[in-house]
Amino acid sequence: MFVLYTDTDCDVTPAIAKEFGYKLISMPYSIGDTTYYPHVTENEPNSKDFYDTLRKGIVPKTSAVNPYEYINYFEPEFQKGNDILYVHFSKEMSGTFNALSIALAELKDKYPERTCHLIDTGTISLGGLYAVREIGKLYKEGKTLEEIYAWAENNLQKIALYFFASDLKFFQKSGRVNGLSAFFGSLIGIHPIIYMNQEGKLVTLSTVRGKHMAIKKLVSFVSELGDDVKNYQFLIGHCDALEIAEKLGEAIKEELGEDLNIEYIPINHTIGSHCGPSTVGVCFNAIHR
Repeated sequence: MFVLYTDTDCDVTPAIAKEFGYKLISMPYSIGDTTYYPHVTENEPNSKDFYDTLRKGIVPKTSAVNPYEYINYFEPEFQKGNDILYVHFSKEMSGTFNALSIALAELKDKYPERTCHLIDTGTISLGGLYAVREIGKLYKEGKTLEEIYAWAENNLQKIALYFFASDLKFFQKSGRVNGLSAFFGSLIGIHPIIYMNQEGKLVTLSTVRGKHMAIKKLVSFVSELGDDVKNYQFLIGHCDALEIAEKLGEAIKEELGEDLNIEYIPINHTIGSHCGPSTVGVCFNAIHR
């Protein structure tokens, strides 16, 4: 038997985790001297308060889960005699996976008969949520570990994630986007179009002026790359920018049809610490990323 784990950087909430049988690892962020663990810390700010704080110029910091914390997450299942399947966000996006490796090596010494299997979704946020849900469906259907790995091999590279940011100082500080010039940050109304590439890295594709053009650009990628879109869900995420997200959804429906299945997702605060307020993106089934 194996038990499912995932993390909050995949935009998984406790409700979603419960629906599919996941145990949830919380990825922390800090504002000033206070560190928050999403869905764990009782006094965590709500999304409106969080992004209003960022709009005032505060730039949060994110941090890795340490080896001791990973051990605390996993060891109870090993003690029960269960193996683990951890479906996680892209290893290219964080140093936390070094700590994970240390924790798993220590646990292997203590529980040599137990295994923590890993599926790197090669994506993050909406893309991670998309993968987590699909794998969760397979788990609930009773699929074997081998069958789940086969699905991942055939489908993870079809999960496309495209978005645009509105305030570049957050990405510039985090350094997690390739090809993002600091020059853009000084230009008012310029929005970089960013996507998750096949290597699990965020890359800037282009820049446009104004949110209208940013939405139009995202729609063009959806139209060009979308595959069998009537039978797959669209996830549109936002950082306290539901109105803009809904405009994107309306534009996609105008392009591809009113009968699309679109769900609007608030982006978790840890990811929001990097991309900042009013970031909007879309995740969809594609011929390729």
